[in-house]
Order: sequence, then C-alpha cells, then structure tokens
Amino acid sequence: QKQHTGEGAAMIEQIVKDFLTARLGVPIKTEVPESPPGTFVVLERTDGEHSTGIKRCTLAVQSCAPTLLQAAQLDDRAIEAMEALAELDSVGACRLVRDYNFTDTESRRYRYQAVFEITYY
Repeated sequence: QKQHTGEGAAMIEQIVKDFLTARLGVPIKTEVPESPPGTFVVLERTDGEHSTGIKRCTLAVQSCAPTLLQAAQLDDRAIEAMEALAELDSVGACRLVRDYNFTDTESRRYRYQAVFEITYY
C-alpha cells in the first residue's frame, strides 16, 4: 500500500486517480479529453476546506461510456471502489452524497455522476 504525504491542492485527486486506476481498469482523467476514449472516468473536485490538519473536499466522479447501461454499470463499480477509499491511511472517510444520470444530451455522451465527501489528512 502506497503512503501519500505532503501538501497541495491536487493531492487528493492524485490519490483517488491512482486508487481508481488500480480498481476500475479504465482511464481515469481529471478533465474530459479532446478525443475521449469510449469508456473512462473523470474526477472533478468541486470544493474543499482545511482545519486543524484535517482536510475535506467534495469530489465528483463521472462515469462515461458508449451506452447508458455501460455508464450506469461503470458508475456502480466506481461507487463500490470509492466506498473502499477509506482503507487508505491518508483517507479518514468517503461518503456518497448523491448519484445521478448526468448524460450530456448535446454531445450524446452517456455518463453518470456520483458525488462524494472525502475527509483526508
């Protein structure tokens, strides 16, 4: 198990990216690529706070796939993986806040979005 230490805004995103890469076996991105692969996950930090050495952030996990069913299945797998995130020494808790169909109707990109509150050190 890798230890993650140090400061920096991107730290939790990198921890989650590495964790999901190992668990999901699909590309994990921090933004939608110009030429996106068929199936991938996008991580987006929506806010964060620090107090007395404990950090909290809200992280959106978007599961993108060629069909709505595949996006929903990837979303289920991503939620299951994120629920195991607290196994890491650097993460105190990871709680699912909401989960919903987030399909981009304009581009017809099928995706689901799960939003998590993460407490980490």
